[in-house]
Amino acid sequence: MYKTIKNLRWYMIALVTIGTILGYLTRNSIAVAAPVLNEVMGLTTQQYSYVVAAYSACYTVMQPVAGYVLDLLGTRVGYAVFALLWSVFCISTAFSGSWVGLAFTRGAVGAAEAAMIPAGLKATSEWFPAKERSIAVGWFNLGSSVGAMIAPPLVAGAIWLHSWQLAFVICGLLSFIWGLFWFALYRHPTNQKRLSEEERKYILSGQEVSHQTSNTTKLPAYKIVSTRRFWGIAIPRFLAEPAWGTFNAWIPLFMSTVYGFDLKQIAIFAWMPMLFADFGCILGGYMAPFFQKNFNVSLINSRKLVVTVGGVLMIAPGLIGLFANPYVAIFLFCIGGFAHQALSGALITLSSDVFGRNEVATANGFTGMAAWLASTIFALIVGALAESVGFSPLFVILSCLDLLAALAVWTILKAPSTTEQQ
Repeated sequence: MYKTIKNLRWYMIALVTIGTILGYLTRNSIAVAAPVLNEVMGLTTQQYSYVVAAYSACYTVMQPVAGYVLDLLGTRVGYAVFALLWSVFCISTAFSGSWVGLAFTRGAVGAAEAAMIPAGLKATSEWFPAKERSIAVGWFNLGSSVGAMIAPPLVAGAIWLHSWQLAFVICGLLSFIWGLFWFALYRHPTNQKRLSEEERKYILSGQEVSHQTSNTTKLPAYKIVSTRRFWGIAIPRFLAEPAWGTFNAWIPLFMSTVYGFDLKQIAIFAWMPMLFADFGCILGGYMAPFFQKNFNVSLINSRKLVVTVGGVLMIAPGLIGLFANPYVAIFLFCIGGFAHQALSGALITLSSDVFGRNEVATANGFTGMAAWLASTIFALIVGALAESVGFSPLFVILSCLDLLAALAVWTILKAPSTTEQQ
């Protein structure tokens, strides 16, 4: 007889959050190490952009593949496989000796990490009723900014203590250990013996018909991408994602190039925008229920309102070029981090609102593919133009794209019909 654990769904989302933290730690390790790698390997800004683009491109291509594999193998097995792969690829980064080697290993990391968000969303859709889903997504999406936040001190510390190679080995080993724990601990609510019957009933009764375990309906991939609800999420994600990709990959190098920050200053300050991004994840998750309760709007419109708030606040990073003070730049990045993660969490949650249990990871994979295609393109644009026109005009473009994302989600996405939910 197994002893039940009260509120087990929140322990499950904590496990998902830790995985996201470690995935983003792995991802952001390259950004923190970039100034050192540029010196050791003689990388140019454009060559570094190729490394960033390699990660983004592989992530982009693998998003729908990872989503399909997760729907096929299930959340437990599928996520474990991808986590173990990205940990091994991260460790292999330590053996790179040129920008080509870095691009190859980081591309492999990106391919494996493509499963991270679809897996987290799929686990959330399995473990939470619809009314709590945005809160749960906010908490697991928190991991993306926490991972980015702890990367500067951890990676810089490893470099100071030993070498840049040690930083990638540590990040990879942490993810490997988590992948083993995930496989050992995660189960679907219907198979989790430590879940009380009361909580199981609460979870399953609060889910849409499309998320019920008895529902086996699944749209083929070509039908998913032909629906208006898909494009109502994919286009806003395409417009919004370059901002987050830029924050993750370019802030340390931007502060080093424009304001002369050294590795110590990067370790001290580069994590701050990610702390505010944490707040955006959490508060963004609670915004949707707040709008529903106080403004009597539908579930879908409550998510759209969160996207709108985030889009308006994303104006702040576009103003960085008006100020010469580096600490003002960090502050504006902080507002941008908060804004984008609130916006991003709402867009990710929408996939679970309008797609069913057996297609949510596939749908999220394809919307993620759209998002990361834009991130890849913009990384190459930054690499090509940053030295000639500067970073400031590029930040203005990012602000405009997020405002367009808010406009697009209102214009294109409509609430799914009853037949679509079934």
